[in-house]
Amino acid sequence: MVDAIASFDGNRVAANQAGARAVDSNPGDLTVAVRDGAGLGGYAEFCASALFAPAQSASWVRNWATETGADMVIATLSAESRPVLVLALEVVRRGPFKVARFAGGRHANGNFAAVDPRLLPRVDVQAVRTLFSAIARARPDIDLIALERLLPDLDGIANPLAALPNFASPNLSLAVDLDGGFDALLSRASGKRKRKKHRSQTRKFEAVGSFGRIEARTREDVDRMLDAFFDMKEVRFAKMGIANVFGEEAVRAFFRSLFADALAEDKPSFLLHGLEVAGKLRAVTGSSRSGKRLICEFGAIAEDDLAFSSPGDFLFFDNIQEACQQGFDVYDFSVGDEPYKRLWCDLEVQHFEVAAPLTLKGRALATATRQAAWAKTFIKNNPTIWKLTKMLRRKAAGQAVPAAAEDDS
Repeated sequence: MVDAIASFDGNRVAANQAGARAVDSNPGDLTVAVRDGAGLGGYAEFCASALFAPAQSASWVRNWATETGADMVIATLSAESRPVLVLALEVVRRGPFKVARFAGGRHANGNFAAVDPRLLPRVDVQAVRTLFSAIARARPDIDLIALERLLPDLDGIANPLAALPNFASPNLSLAVDLDGGFDALLSRASGKRKRKKHRSQTRKFEAVGSFGRIEARTREDVDRMLDAFFDMKEVRFAKMGIANVFGEEAVRAFFRSLFADALAEDKPSFLLHGLEVAGKLRAVTGSSRSGKRLICEFGAIAEDDLAFSSPGDFLFFDNIQEACQQGFDVYDFSVGDEPYKRLWCDLEVQHFEVAAPLTLKGRALATATRQAAWAKTFIKNNPTIWKLTKMLRRKAAGQAVPAAAEDDS
């Protein structure tokens, strides 16, 4: 089934004319189906009662498909005529290969495909393999299914994809246990030093002008905060000598739509915060809600006259304090092991990755993908080599002075 236009969560999305035809099969008492963009409407309906990570939400997938024109594949595993596991994937070209991955690519972290926990016990590794086989039949041009940065579990539900052959992600995910509230957290995490630094930062900001932490509550707020964030990241990545993953206009449009749409929700699933000093945004964070977990999806600071005051640290202090006040159990810094995160974090989450080849070409790419992950893990776990790698990147970018705080890449 290929529709030129498909309804999705109240919006119209153009489907890829050369997308997947529908493929249905019946492995025992389970059924599988693979569809193209026409399956987005059903995905939104399923997500209304399913369990999923933020980057697998209907809003995320819809906005990514709309703003980037992604070639979408919706693969559904059903039991008792009801969906139990649905993969919303985009197909991208990687050199001579075609790869199916979670919508959003590197922007999608802490991934957990949409599932119905009540029916999930019916799904075993053979059922998932049957679903992958259906994708191969529907889209013989896809060489590899590459599912990265997968959570081992979500809200106590084990990730069904963990039954497949997998390997560890190169980057840890760090988080803060908020048990007992903010005072209890500070008692475990050098609280006296943190409070003293926060007071010192307050005095420095007051010396410049009025300041405050703000939350985006209108579309204009979203645009202003994201404009500032994109500018901050462009400068930051240039100093680090790495590609700007927020540089493409389609990616920027996606984030604008994602955070703007969330404003209509009673409890926005995606939200922006900023630290404004003397009328200028000095730090910005973008977060998502996932049950009792508040996740910092991204953050940046302005590299200006106040950068020495660590406006990012100041904003994290306030963000974490509010997360405690709002009853969250965990504040998640997401992927990347960085010193500023270690100042807070007492939880580590090891994500895993799946590289499932669908063609002979895909087998070669799967092997290369695993080897690349192992190489990155080795480099990042060796402080000397990792420091040298970052220094060489900065030199290549023409930066003689090390950046003040490293972003993950």
